[in-house]
This record gives sequence, C-alpha cells and structure tokens, in this order.
Amino acid sequence: MSLETLKQQLPDYAKDLKLNLSSLAAETLLNEQQKAGAFVASALASRNAAVSEALIAEFGPKLSPEALTAAKAAAAIMAMNNIYYRFTHLSSAPDYKTMPAKLRMNVMAKPGVEKVDFELWSLAVSAINGCGMCVDSHEKVLREHGVTAEQVQAAVRIAAVVHAVAATLDSETVGKTASALAA
Repeated sequence: MSLETLKQQLPDYAKDLKLNLSSLAAETLLNEQQKAGAFVASALASRNAAVSEALIAEFGPKLSPEALTAAKAAAAIMAMNNIYYRFTHLSSAPDYKTMPAKLRMNVMAKPGVEKVDFELWSLAVSAINGCGMCVDSHEKVLREHGVTAEQVQAAVRIAAVVHAVAATLDSETVGKTASALAA
C-alpha cells in the first residue's frame, strides 16, 4: 500500500486530511530522514495497521535500515515512557515524581541515528500519546541542538495528521461493522 492508496481510503469528509498528507509529504523544513522517520514513528504510534503499512511502504525506503529501526524504536520506547511519565505527572501523590523509573531506556543513548532525529521522532510520538512531560523534555533538547520552532512544528504537524488519518480509518471501520450488525 502507498500514500496514494491510503489517501483513497479516506472518506470524502476527510478531504483536508488527504490534502495535509500530500503537503506534509512534500515538507521541506525537515530533511528527508527526519521527515520519513516522523511519518514512520507517528504511524506506529497511531496503532492502525493500514496506516502503518502504507507509511512504512512509502517512507521506509527513504530511510537507511538503521534509521528505520530507530524510528520504530522511538515509537516503542515512547509507548512505554509516555505512559509512565504521564502517570508521574498526573498523579497527585508526590512520591512518584522523585522515584527512579527503573525502566530500561538504552536505545535513547544509542539510537543508531543522530540524536536530533531520534529526539524529533520521540517528540512526535509523545505528542500523539499526550505526554506533556515528554513533549517538554524532547522539545527542550531539540531547541538546545538548534532545531527551530518551525521544524518542531513540522514534526508535530506530521504526527497530528497521521494520527487523524488513523482515527478516521478506525471510525470508518467501526461504522461499517455497526451497519453490518444492524442489517
């Protein structure tokens, strides 16, 4: 499946998502690796098989094997970290904020790509997963490494649109299942 096939699966009411997918695929604020990795990591974080399949097919070949693995690793490690750190942030009990996480996160130290790229992908996944603490942490590191606000925004725009595409396709599947059950 390709990006075009994915866009064709979207219903007419999601025309804006189709347009946004096209414009973000042509985004120039990020380099090719950053953009492709943001699409892959965001697709995996969105937890929709069709979206993941299409975007990995489209953007995976634009990444080295190491970069593709790193984008997958960003989605995987942030799936864990976003839950844990969102909990420590949201819990009113102060104990959790000072306790060590005791979770392995070795991939963050040696992701197999430039730290900036891995941080950018981790930020995109953290935005999808709604972890404000992780968003702040990754955004701070990116800005310290010279990434502009516009570049950060581009990665988050990719995450937002990819997630919206996944949510739309999921809702269409639920709608079709409900219609079939009612018939």
